[in-house]
Formats: sequence, C-alpha cells, structure tokens
Amino acid sequence: MRALLVVVSVFFSSGLWASDGLSAKQLLKDMATAVHQRNFDASFVVVKGKSMEPYRWLHGNQDGVEVELLSLLNGAGLEMIRIGDNVTYFEPQSEPYTIQTDSIAGPIPEVLFKNIESLKHSYDFVLGGKGRIVDRPAQLVRLESKDDSKYNYWLWIDTESSLLLKSAYVNQQGEMLEQLQLTHISVTESPAEQLQELAEKQFPAPVSGLLTELETTGKNNWQIGWLPEGFELLKSDRHKLDLNNELADYYLFSDGLVDISVFVQRPLPGQRPSGALSSGATTVYVHNTNAFDVSVVGKIPAMTAKAIAESVKRPL
Repeated sequence: MRALLVVVSVFFSSGLWASDGLSAKQLLKDMATAVHQRNFDASFVVVKGKSMEPYRWLHGNQDGVEVELLSLLNGAGLEMIRIGDNVTYFEPQSEPYTIQTDSIAGPIPEVLFKNIESLKHSYDFVLGGKGRIVDRPAQLVRLESKDDSKYNYWLWIDTESSLLLKSAYVNQQGEMLEQLQLTHISVTESPAEQLQELAEKQFPAPVSGLLTELETTGKNNWQIGWLPEGFELLKSDRHKLDLNNELADYYLFSDGLVDISVFVQRPLPGQRPSGALSSGATTVYVHNTNAFDVSVVGKIPAMTAKAIAESVKRPL
C-alpha cells in the first residue's frame, strides 16, 4: 500500500489556483472548473476495507470539447470513454454501448463536478485543515451531513491545481469507511496523445431506448414510507435481476451525492433473517417480510438502510 502512495510526477501551474482565503464552497466550485478545463493523467485507488480497486483517469480539453478515459485496471477490465456529451462503456462479455450524458458514472460523485449548490440542503460545506497528500499541498473540505442518516464526505483539494487528491466517506464518529487516493498525477498543457487519438475514433451511436424504458413519473407498485431528507426518486422500473433471474421492482433515489437503490421482489425460497452486509461505505440490507423481500443498497449507514426497507408497504 505504501508503495502505491508514491508520487510519480507532478507538473502544476501555480498562483492562479491558490486557495488562500477561499471558502469551502468556492474551493469545490474551483475543483469542478479545474476538472473540466485541465489536461491531466492520474492514477488512483479506491480502498474499501481490505479490498482495493486501481483506476487510471485521463482527461483532456481539446478546442472546448472534453475527452475523458476512466479505466478499472484489475480483473477483466472496465473502460469508459467520454467525448463531449457521449459516454461509451466497454464492459467484459458485453457489446460496447453509448449513453448521452456529460459525465462518467464512476467512483467520484458526479455532482462534485456539476452543481454543488444542489447539496446545500443536505450538507454543510466546512473548511478543514491544510496538509499534504501525495506530496502535494492540500486543503481539506468537509461535506457534513445535516443529520445522522447519511455519511459525511471529505475531500482534499490541491491548493495549486484545484484538482482532487483524495476523498473519503466518513461516519459520524470520524472513521474513514472508504477512500479514494490519487497515487500519481501529471498535468500538461495539451491533452495526452491517447486522448487525441480517441477523439478521432468512431463509437456506437447513443442508445436512445435505454432511458425511455425507465419510469420517472413516480408511478410504482409499492409505497416507500421513509427516506432520509433530500432524497428524490430518479427512476423506477421492473426487470429481472442478473443474480437470480427473479423479477423485481426497482427504485433509484439520490440526494445528489449518494444514490440509494431499492429492490422489491417475491420472497426467495428458504427462511432468511433480515440483516445487513457492508463493504467500505456501501451497505446492503435485506428485509424479509414473509410476503415480499426488500433489498436496499447504498453508501449509507446500516440503520438508515434498515429504516428504508422496513418502511416499504403495499399500496392501500
């Protein structure tokens, strides 16, 4: 692990991005701007308990068009390429497909590079202390949940480049549950040659039917009686689960920073007690009502997942 925390090379311009005197909210906005405008080649690891996922992250801005590549370096591999408002996914054992969106769904919450203001009703923006991350001067910014139903999210931002150096989900006791740590970053004047080559390639046309299959009207078969403050329904549908090929009603909620998935299905064979499993910040809580099963998945405390699952009822 220590070997992974070695900086390979860093090149930053200075002065323009200095953070002295800036508020936590302004630092987050500067980070979002830097991620969209700068050309960089970064490597990072996501640490969840004893497991670790290594990624490579390339970003370039070529004549106003962003080109981005995010690769999972372990296992069979997962690669996502964004050119402007199109993201193409290359997954093992699947044909590549493209979705029209302006951001890659990866381990860093998308909202951090978009509209930070949308989080102000659920989180406080708090300026923390200064330190060093991967041998770079860093400023800690804390997104503190306004209640105990959610985790806090801490970010360490480079005071010279405004780019993210480290982030972590932190519980109410101040314990880090899951961390994202850069191990290398180089910032250049021009996009990497690999990105310039990707920009000239042809990728599958955006899948037009994927999103239209999803219900976004809130119509559903179940009543979810409680959610933490700030969460809204993004979409719902009914589909077969890859795990057991069973039909399930699916609901996706988000507060902008964290997503919560709720699955409701008929009880699986065999009596199974209700309970939670956790990996890093992610909790999976399964609630067996005898009449139906509810599974709640998200980067939330187990007690929050339990309360959501137990609030699910059949409509009157």
